[in-house]
Amino acid sequence: MKKRTKGILAFAFLGGIMVTSGVTIAIPGIVPEDESMRITETGTPADNFPDVQRPQFCGEGVPGSTPYVTEYAVPTPCTLPLAMTSDPSGRLWFVQTNTGMVASFDPLTETFEEFENPVWPRGARSMMWGADYSADNSIWYSDEVNDAVWNFSIDREEYRRVDFPAAEAAGASMPDPLPQRVMVDGSQIIVNDLFGNKITLLDASPSGDAHVDVPSPLATGFAGGFAKGPGSQLWYTSWDPGAGGLLVSLDMDGYRRALAEGADPSGSMMTYELPATVQTVNGIVESDGLVWMADTSTSNFYSFSPADESFTRYTSARPIEASYGNQTGIVTSPLSRPYWADLHRDGRVVFNEQTANRISLFDPQTETLTGYDIPSRNPLWADCGDLQDCGLAQAFDFEPVGDKIWYTGWVTNTIGAVDTSAPLPFSVSVEPRTAVYGVDDEVVMTVSASAAGLVSVEANASTPSLAARIPLELAEFDVTDGMHVVVPIGVFSEAPEPGTYKMLVGARADGIVVGQYVTAVVP
Repeated sequence: MKKRTKGILAFAFLGGIMVTSGVTIAIPGIVPEDESMRITETGTPADNFPDVQRPQFCGEGVPGSTPYVTEYAVPTPCTLPLAMTSDPSGRLWFVQTNTGMVASFDPLTETFEEFENPVWPRGARSMMWGADYSADNSIWYSDEVNDAVWNFSIDREEYRRVDFPAAEAAGASMPDPLPQRVMVDGSQIIVNDLFGNKITLLDASPSGDAHVDVPSPLATGFAGGFAKGPGSQLWYTSWDPGAGGLLVSLDMDGYRRALAEGADPSGSMMTYELPATVQTVNGIVESDGLVWMADTSTSNFYSFSPADESFTRYTSARPIEASYGNQTGIVTSPLSRPYWADLHRDGRVVFNEQTANRISLFDPQTETLTGYDIPSRNPLWADCGDLQDCGLAQAFDFEPVGDKIWYTGWVTNTIGAVDTSAPLPFSVSVEPRTAVYGVDDEVVMTVSASAAGLVSVEANASTPSLAARIPLELAEFDVTDGMHVVVPIGVFSEAPEPGTYKMLVGARADGIVVGQYVTAVVP
């Protein structure tokens, strides 16, 4: 399979081909090339693109800021920073799509360092979807174009390439592997092979590249992201677009033992059928006995309780128009596309919402969602037309460190940090938290302001059969410090479908959105 085709398919199944409904994007390495396109030599990684494509892929590297977010420009132009991790000192490490290099950022001195990769093919570009720090002071990361996993020794400043094994099982969806997320787990490196529909356990030692492949129990499909549970438990998803999918619990030690004993290793897996509404689960994380999953093809994220084998669907806050523009009017249903998932140190679940240009945190205890808009934007990745301050940074990865959540801006050549300790301009509280349709047809949200500003109110449910009615005079209002505004919100449906749903009721100010989920019951 041609690598260019492979890249296009990867984006399609990751939910990335359509930025918003009806808007198509292009991907580096798989853009149709025209030999007649001019390339003005600059001596920088921008030379990997024709002049006409540079604004889209190289961005301007102009960092933005809000009261909650600070960004920094990568000093080398057009590096396309992607996968990110951190070391125990809090230093950030990230991999560059357009150079094959590992780079670091020291938050204390606010300085970058980039490490030349002497064995990287000249002009090559690859999506490095995953990176992780190893206790031997090295960085492991994936390389989808060259079918490899790399190790970078921080002490020796040396790169080592490990060829990634192709799938041998019949369930592989593509002949080429696509190594994606990476996790260092003791003496092994865990990698999901998206196209191979498998989990691969690589030997982390320098002595070789021994591995164990764990084929998905789903006959055909794609292996999504994964998360460690207690002990040797690993959660991951396998899905076939339009044909359903599975959430898999794998006992990695049990699987290895069964193989060593010549026994059937399938007993080391438990599977759970994903809800029909799930399309492409990429991000997944385990916390306090619950599994959280991000569905990149929608605006939804889900929780799964192994105790009663139940799934709960949540819908994230709507994208603001600045993220999709809609100057042509073709965007009828803008999506937020939650991508990967991780945990903040306070136990909140973190999502990077690709096409909302936002980093969001969800508190499972209070069911409160807090979203931070990413200030940098590239207008050539949305329907922006002549709009200013419009577009996407394509923040494809992030790393929680202390109170901050660091992220990479793939098409703005920036990295940024969300400061979750920064005081918010308001808080919200909603009552009742459970509303029975036909009985409790109204919920009340109280917005308590701690700063002056303009606040807008919104609500959206995890099912199209429910909607909210917000009083016109309270859809948007000015607040002052200490002010409390009570907003009654009607819950209604033209064709109610019995079930239990989640409705997000919240408020938005410049650069921030805060909401709480109401459990809406339709008898």
